[in-house]
Amino acid sequence: MNRRHFLQTSAGTALWLSGLSIHGTTAARYRVAVIGRTGRGNYGHGLDIVWKQIPQAEIVAVADENETGRAEAAKRLNAPRAYADYHEMLEKEKPQIVSVAPRWLDCHRDMVIACAEAGVLGIMMEKPMARTLAEADEMIAACDRARVKTVITHQTRYSPRLERVKEMIAAGKLGDILELRGRGKEDSRGGGEDLMVLGSHIMDLMRLLAGDAKWCMARVLDGGKPVTRAEVRDGNEGIGPLAGDRIDAMYGFAPPTVGFFSSQRNAGKPTSRFGLRVLGTKGCLDIGTGSLPNVFFLDDPQWRGGNARWQPVTSAGLNLPEPLPTKGPSDLNAGNIWIAQDLIRAIETDAQPKGSFADGRAALEMILAVYESHRLGGLAPLPLKDRDHPLKKLS
Repeated sequence: MNRRHFLQTSAGTALWLSGLSIHGTTAARYRVAVIGRTGRGNYGHGLDIVWKQIPQAEIVAVADENETGRAEAAKRLNAPRAYADYHEMLEKEKPQIVSVAPRWLDCHRDMVIACAEAGVLGIMMEKPMARTLAEADEMIAACDRARVKTVITHQTRYSPRLERVKEMIAAGKLGDILELRGRGKEDSRGGGEDLMVLGSHIMDLMRLLAGDAKWCMARVLDGGKPVTRAEVRDGNEGIGPLAGDRIDAMYGFAPPTVGFFSSQRNAGKPTSRFGLRVLGTKGCLDIGTGSLPNVFFLDDPQWRGGNARWQPVTSAGLNLPEPLPTKGPSDLNAGNIWIAQDLIRAIETDAQPKGSFADGRAALEMILAVYESHRLGGLAPLPLKDRDHPLKKLS
């Protein structure tokens, strides 16, 4: 079958998955393959099992270099065939959609380029995108050449509650946005690792609400002192160069908006401050992360409360009951379903998905701009001209 042969769909067929109305078809079937790496990134946050819940999808194969993990994945996914080499799987199975599932970043570039060159229609990938902007550039160029649709699993971007947030901002409920304040989980990974692994979500949210950042000003500390080349280390999970137990960064967006991201190692209970606060001239929003994050609005230009109280924002709107069934903000299953369906929609309509590799690269660029600003000792303009990792050039 030619890779550009789109499966026919019947318009308007509604699928109710996890209580959500998702438009698609039960007739069209996409051949889906999964790439995992047991012990070295595994299968991400459910990027393998989500396809069992998509009626348009048929899992035809899984690839995993680990023999035990491969057998377990094949059983878990009811995959009829399993491969030790994903290149062989791509050649023999000719999937139309592939989940590049490993969390570790050292394999993302090679896996994505192999999928694009194999003629797939779509790729769903775990975040963060890559170790460097050079790798991200190569991945996007390969997918663009082959006209592959791509999605990256920044789940909060896909939440229906974020649609309500965008509507509130557009309607002027917050006035002009003055500040965006984000923090990581600040657990044992606080600082550089938190910035890379979880900061990706916060950077993506900042861009979703305020557009592209124009510059970054940041400092990176280790033990209270500015990081030097001596403190640079190889990060966990194939992250690449890493440094710092404290990060403080400021970003410039279209005036009057500025953004902030900070993370300090062991600065509190995990997830206690992980999220984004949006501060405007009329009020503010507090936004968590996940498929149905906790979102609250404070109708107070002083941002203090007083007589005003924090009001919940649900998928239905301000102060309205949540109409969707939920297991909480960390319901990965629901978010993955929305992302998978969006990828199929993009394939069938030749449209851009809500969160593509371009969005993943932009979040990565904001992350690496922290190190570039620290290296320069001043403002780092965005986009970054040097596409290699800034810590490699730190003195």
